[in-house]
Amino acid sequence: MGRRMAANCARAGHEVTVWNRSTGPAQDFAQSVGGGIANTAAELSRVSDVTVSMLADDAAARAVYFGDAGLISAPGAQLLIEMGTMSPALVSEIAEAAETAGKRFVDAPVSGATNAAEDATLLIMVGADASLAPTLSPLFDAMGRKTIWLGQVGAGAAMKLAVNLLIHGMNQTVSEALCLAERSGIATDLAFDVIENSAAAAPMLKFRRPIYLNEASQAVTFTVALARKDVGLALALAHDVGVPMPQAETTFQVLKNAESQGFDARDMASIFNYMRGQSG
Repeated sequence: MGRRMAANCARAGHEVTVWNRSTGPAQDFAQSVGGGIANTAAELSRVSDVTVSMLADDAAARAVYFGDAGLISAPGAQLLIEMGTMSPALVSEIAEAAETAGKRFVDAPVSGATNAAEDATLLIMVGADASLAPTLSPLFDAMGRKTIWLGQVGAGAAMKLAVNLLIHGMNQTVSEALCLAERSGIATDLAFDVIENSAAAAPMLKFRRPIYLNEASQAVTFTVALARKDVGLALALAHDVGVPMPQAETTFQVLKNAESQGFDARDMASIFNYMRGQSG
């Protein structure tokens, strides 16, 4: 995701320097797209006006922002943007630390998989008010089709978890629906045709159709492990704010069960094959 987003920024005319915790992807990017390479997050900050990170989870974000040579303590960039899916609690912690250091932190997670990152058609949910739009809109417009300003830090993270609950809940329901159709004697591709053209159609179905129908022949775009992480973060937030989520609890339990059967590194659409294995 991050590599594709950075490439779109470079194509839009932004001066881009990249850093990655493993050096290979940064070197590949510089060779194929251009731009500079930083050796550490602190070096990236020193040569940047704005830093944009796209990290997988809270542990990665904590290391990049608070670790040795991290973005919070580094000189240079005064505006820090995180576009991965983080817990609202960590977002608040980073924002407070950034403010103490004289910087500003913005959570701006995205909706859309690798194809949307490639095509610069991501939806961007920004945990800040629109007063930052003159500064950040040229950057966000290079990566996405639409930016929604949600008003305050942490709102982007909370909204992303709400959106991902819908996506992972739909992934589970589609998997169950396909299993039901198959067991009723309907060809899987025809069943998917019906679902994809029904009132339940959603963009993720069109993108993931090849994975649902022939998982082994397709690249992994979003793992079961990441799906479980997202739903777990959403349930933790729901507990904090007092919202019951029975469907999310069920989805989370299925993802946990799939983990125990070795599905963690497979695409989230592999839940269809997991559910096939559960059918009597």
